[in-house]
Amino acid sequence: MDPVALIVLGVVIVLLIILAKASIRIVRQYEQGVLFRLGRVVGVRMPGFRLIIPVVDHLPLVSLRIVTMPIQSQGIITQDNVSVDVSAVAYYRVVDAVKSVVAIENVAAAINQIAQTTLRRVVGRHTLDQTLSETERINDDIRQILDVLTTDWGVEVTLVELKDIQLPDAMKRAMARQAEAEREKRAKIIAAEGEAISAAALGDASDTMMAHPLALQLRNLQSLVEIGVDKNTTVVFPAPLMSTIGELSAFLAREGQAASSTPASPGKAA
Repeated sequence: MDPVALIVLGVVIVLLIILAKASIRIVRQYEQGVLFRLGRVVGVRMPGFRLIIPVVDHLPLVSLRIVTMPIQSQGIITQDNVSVDVSAVAYYRVVDAVKSVVAIENVAAAINQIAQTTLRRVVGRHTLDQTLSETERINDDIRQILDVLTTDWGVEVTLVELKDIQLPDAMKRAMARQAEAEREKRAKIIAAEGEAISAAALGDASDTMMAHPLALQLRNLQSLVEIGVDKNTTVVFPAPLMSTIGELSAFLAREGQAASSTPASPGKAA
């Protein structure tokens, strides 16, 4: 064969291989391809083996998987003028491949920037206590705002979560003192309630003892038995016993006074 023909044949084969390579596209399961022909969108190519016209067609691939995007820490002043640093994380996915390519240049960068500004705006409308206690509502507010803004970009924001809230050291100490005071208040309230219950129980017990005087004596004897178990030298006189001794002394004094005031008999007088 003529050498020139061989060279031409080789060149043709190489060109065919190059054209075939440029014409073949593999769209993976989690992707969609947006087909541009002479600069105009002509449709979406689903996953599988696809052929395009070299030079004429362009087929960028768009991932439909959920993307995890960290929102870097933002210095925010809350509604009650407290400076906090808040970081978050957002999850989004492309639901319209054509819009995500045509409507915006870089979806990830745009969502990152709008998420930062939205985080500052939403948290800034809440007080510090609300930011710490109502994180679920704040997360939902941020997600709804982002979802509305990104709809025109063919993107759906599925979830937003506040990840970390950093407080100034002075605020941490103040909150610790507040929590300690709150615990002390609860302890005093519980102690007061216990005293009230004890006083009511003692009142009921005193009424029972007044109705049954022997119950008090039995209680005194029980106390003496309990003291005697320790084998100590302490001598305890219950109050009723002391009152009894006092009454006995008064009785003896009255008897002695009556005996001394009685006049002598007539025989002894003569």
